[in-house]
Amino acid sequence: MSGGGTRYLWIARHGEATPDESRLTERGRRQAVLLGRRLREVPLAAVHHGPLPRAEETARLVAGQLDGVPVTPSEEAGDYVPHVPDRSELPHDSADLFLRFLARTPAEDRRRGPELARRALERFTGTVAGDEDRHELLVTHAFLVAWLVRDAVQAPEWRWLGCLDPANAALTVIRYTPGRPPSVPLVNDMRHLPAELHWTGFPATAARHL
Repeated sequence: MSGGGTRYLWIARHGEATPDESRLTERGRRQAVLLGRRLREVPLAAVHHGPLPRAEETARLVAGQLDGVPVTPSEEAGDYVPHVPDRSELPHDSADLFLRFLARTPAEDRRRGPELARRALERFTGTVAGDEDRHELLVTHAFLVAWLVRDAVQAPEWRWLGCLDPANAALTVIRYTPGRPPSVPLVNDMRHLPAELHWTGFPATAARHL
């Protein structure tokens, strides 16, 4: 979309979820509230969230800390596989790893994902019409955070795999300015969370080294 205003897309992964992913844990609820407090000074025009309970609950708790910002569910903000690469697209030394990982994802997520990913780019990226800048929050899932960052830096489509490990309730910002390529001024930022709530999106073995 072309236009005269800059879009600032604030992207957050949902808070920590219970093992069955039916709701947030207590830690996840704390993360979401603190994320909302972090965003109080941002002139958000909208909060979009995926349809799954962990994203919806996160968005609701975030919005509870804001002043009248509308909250809207979006199928495009859901949890799905945005691109299923052929082996020929992948680096030789990591192709087997990535293909095994993708084979473990639900078949429906792989089938519907590419179309939803295309629609997500149409809906959430690019500049805005008019002269006013626009700030929006997208509460979503790890795969879509990586997909949007990959698109912003014009990396190959397969590169959403392994390019980013979004932490729960961490913030990433993509800026879409007229006449310039997108930029990513903030990635996986958790300054609004205390240390005990950091890195909850990573495997325990990785968390000890980050």
